[in-house]
Amino acid sequence: MANPSVALGQTSWHGAGAAEFDLRSDTMTKPTPSMLNAICQTTLLDDVFNEDPTTNELQSYVAQRTQHEDALLVLSGTMGNQVAIRSHLTQPPYAVLCDHRAHIICYEAGGVSLWTGATVQTVVPKNGIHLTLEDVKKYAVLDDNIHHCPTKLISLENTLDGMVMPLAEARRIVEWAHANDIKVHLDGARLWEAVVSGAGSLSDYTSLFDSVSLCFSKGLGAPIGSILVGSKELIKKARWFRKSIGGGTRQSGVFASAARVAIDETFGTDSHGKTGQLFGTHEKAKRIGEMWTSRGGKLQYPVHTNMVWLDLEASGVGPNDMATIGEELGLKLLGGRIVVHYQVSDEAISRLERVFDTAMKGDFQRSEDQSKPYGSSKP
Repeated sequence: MANPSVALGQTSWHGAGAAEFDLRSDTMTKPTPSMLNAICQTTLLDDVFNEDPTTNELQSYVAQRTQHEDALLVLSGTMGNQVAIRSHLTQPPYAVLCDHRAHIICYEAGGVSLWTGATVQTVVPKNGIHLTLEDVKKYAVLDDNIHHCPTKLISLENTLDGMVMPLAEARRIVEWAHANDIKVHLDGARLWEAVVSGAGSLSDYTSLFDSVSLCFSKGLGAPIGSILVGSKELIKKARWFRKSIGGGTRQSGVFASAARVAIDETFGTDSHGKTGQLFGTHEKAKRIGEMWTSRGGKLQYPVHTNMVWLDLEASGVGPNDMATIGEELGLKLLGGRIVVHYQVSDEAISRLERVFDTAMKGDFQRSEDQSKPYGSSKP
């Protein structure tokens, strides 16, 4: 049998590779050698029968770190959110309230309507950054008027477009919701980033909510997977719904093992992420924001974590221009959204600076196709 270490040395996954020059998303990271080694050493029993030790240990570990009773490994953040929402909603009529930019409504293929039949009430936050209790109160439906659809679930997102919902505001919303018999789910795909920014510890946030989804492949660098945490009753029901949509994987230890490494290496072993690698991405994002504004560019949103939103329209630059200039310099860009992950190199930042110079000086001949929207907010 071939030596696994030799095989790892030959794989194109070894090292960051092209990921260091890809700023389209923090899903572009490559698994590290330690993740790949964990995959080689993992257990290969059946998760549908709840028998795989690596998967079960990961679920117990995350449940403990988030101060929840149980956890369920899922294939993606979308699956985690949709299974959670379906598990919370029992008897219609019911409505789900969320931010108008929320991933569950904008980027999950209509899953909420498809799987639950729920009405979705989207809300534009007055402060332009995150929902507040006042926003929620204004739109939540609490009465039993037969003309209305009662709010039975609030879904918050942290971070949302890289911006942090403060812990105090999250607590206000959850406490009010629970007082009015409303469940609250957190799409915490990038909650790791909010924690590392200093907004609060992981358990400070997660313990507030009835359910939380956390992503291993956004920011943390695992090749696949997310996890849903909640009560034992909720996770039992979620396991059922996961199975119904094809999420009952067999030898799940293959991706559970890499996810465990990603948590401990990339986020860190302490509750504030101080021992991981994410904080450096925030520093690079701030640097990129300053590079842009120092050249007269405008930002669409403030830089809180690892995302920089360039207001291309206000800056007189087309989204296709940025992508094409970047391509000429070996960078992959997506409109005005720049996402920094921990494998983005200093050389990539230097090249991006040259992209900014070219774009802002107007030296680039624009493409005829300007049909794409500014600042695409893809996952």
